[in-house]
Amino acid sequence: MYFTDRGIEELEKRRGDEEVTLAWIADRLQEFTDTFPEFEIPVERFATWLARLDDPDD
Repeated sequence: MYFTDRGIEELEKRRGDEEVTLAWIADRLQEFTDTFPEFEIPVERFATWLARLDDPDD
């Protein structure tokens, strides 16, 4: 199992019953990149991927 998979599983276990807004997630991602600026580009790519996920033009 990859480290990322364990993190995703922990997130689901701890927060799986919660409903959150996209704004809440965006705020958490911003806090994360403020704390760990070396992850700014991967977080930006992830956010862009999510934003365009259902766009048939991309």
